Amino acid sequence: MDYLHHFGKDFLSTCRDLLPIVLLFGFFQTVVIKKPIPHLRNILVGTLYVVIGLTFFLLGLEKALFPLGKIMASQLADPTFLQGSQASIDLTDWTNYGWIYLFAALIGFATTIAEPSLIAIALKAAEVSSGGINAWALRISVAVGVAVGISLGTLRIVTGTPLYLYILAGYIVVLFQTCFAPKSILAIAYDSGGVTTSTVTVPIVAALGLGLAAMVPGRNPAIDGFGLIAFASLFPIIAVLGYGQYALWMVSRTKKHYQEPTHEV
Repeated sequence: MDYLHHFGKDFLSTCRDLLPIVLLFGFFQTVVIKKPIPHLRNILVGTLYVVIGLTFFLLGLEKALFPLGKIMASQLADPTFLQGSQASIDLTDWTNYGWIYLFAALIGFATTIAEPSLIAIALKAAEVSSGGINAWALRISVAVGVAVGISLGTLRIVTGTPLYLYILAGYIVVLFQTCFAPKSILAIAYDSGGVTTSTVTVPIVAALGLGLAAMVPGRNPAIDGFGLIAFASLFPIIAVLGYGQYALWMVSRTKKHYQEPTHEV
């Protein structure tokens, strides 16, 4: 009965959140465009599927993903686990949290590879570029960027370093890369930073940051626990721009190789 109560509550909340979108499309279709809504029955059935799917997704976040991230962070940052066979350990020393950095990188990579919005962007990019942009290469580049970003974000939580220093340095790198990266990759790179912060990545990463900040001595979850999403948005841009620069360098190197004159013996 408890699950039914939560399902009903989340179902009504989802209906309330989707209602403005439905009214907006309905208003423009009937009042502005002044045409009947085509395939109304299919649209209503599809909307119902969306509501039910989002409801189950919210339940999954509440019952599984959020607790999972917090539990993993608390276990990996537990003093007993970190101490191991040592007589004592300095919990303020950032070098003692190696497993946290590794877990953050792996969870960032795995959740990004499974991100539906990134898959959609990668497929569309490969389609409009006629295969010039490899969908898997783009996804892996973004996933590597998220992995590095989240790992660096956990280091920031452990050390207590101000967030703005990392963000400022990161965007300086992005601006520098923008001047040299091929134009065909710029818009995709900037969009890649947004698609990573979606349905799969955000819940687990947010829970990881809050759980870690709650376990590290001297850290406040309300101040230090947030900010990982910013890293997950910034570093994929750097990674994709780097991928574009590498691809451009490889193309120019290949052209140079074939244009070199051959000497007959």
